[in-house]
Amino acid sequence: MSNTRFQAALKLEPQVTPPIWMMRQAGRYHSHYQNLRKKHSFEELCKVPELAAEVAFGPVDDFDFDTAILFSDILFPLEAFGMGLRFGEEGPKLGWHLSTLEDLKKFYPLEQAVEFMGFQKDAVIRTRKRISKDKSLIGFIGGPWTLFCYATQGKHDGNLILPKISAKLREGFYEKILALLKENIRLQLEGGAEIVMIFDTAAGDASPAFFQEAILPSIKVLVEAFPGKIGYYAKNLAPGSLQSLREISGLTGFGMDHRTDIVDFLGNGSHFVQGNFDQALLFMESEEFKKYLNRWIRPFLDLVPEKRAGWVCGLGHGVLPKTPEANIRTFVSTIREAFV
Repeated sequence: MSNTRFQAALKLEPQVTPPIWMMRQAGRYHSHYQNLRKKHSFEELCKVPELAAEVAFGPVDDFDFDTAILFSDILFPLEAFGMGLRFGEEGPKLGWHLSTLEDLKKFYPLEQAVEFMGFQKDAVIRTRKRISKDKSLIGFIGGPWTLFCYATQGKHDGNLILPKISAKLREGFYEKILALLKENIRLQLEGGAEIVMIFDTAAGDASPAFFQEAILPSIKVLVEAFPGKIGYYAKNLAPGSLQSLREISGLTGFGMDHRTDIVDFLGNGSHFVQGNFDQALLFMESEEFKKYLNRWIRPFLDLVPEKRAGWVCGLGHGVLPKTPEANIRTFVSTIREAFV
């Protein structure tokens, strides 16, 4: 029960037609999701497994993506540890923030936190049953560094001064969060996820030196626990950081945003590479979008299948709210028609 194109990409096998998967393909731009949101809160869509499966199913059924992805949120492990979490019009808000090592003593026991995260395993199981047998399924977690940024200052962007200067607090947090994330990954893999992506949004703000010292070791811990099952994505990652990431033994692949020429990274023989059309350009008028998309495709067409091995075609980041559905359909059909 998986997609042959996606599995070939994971195995780095040459193929003519790449699999297509977009981050945030289940979300606010899609009428299927909008109809569900009229009846249910975001938390319900995430935490009620049947609803999470229906949200994930919608875009795969509508646009014929090769892969579904768990519908959830990266912050639930923080809620599992007792930090409180609510979602409003202004975005996610924690009940309190970490500021001292003493605050880590407030965290709920690991066993209690793991039990809380069980809804994600159930959601993966139900999503696997809901999507067709010829589709693949991806799980995900938040990166330890990004979760630390949220835990300390309630967001993952801006100057990030507090998380960057709080080395002892960071290490104490990592010790606890990595134990939970390992169990979180295990739950998703047991539920039927073929790989689990680490989404590490805040890592793009880090210098290569800081990435090497403060972020990379935690990624290695997770990859070493599940070799061949972990992918990684951080937008706007510095070239030096990307190179450090690629040297992790056992990392199965990584995503690249639209700021980098992805072509040179394909067919590397060691990692799948996901990306990386500029998601903002999906807002172009239909005919202009088709012309631009075909220009973007040309360098890929110049490569023989062996040089494209491991490519998972998609966007540089997630599908943006209000993206025209028609252009999503055009993207998928154009890729499939070009690579035959």
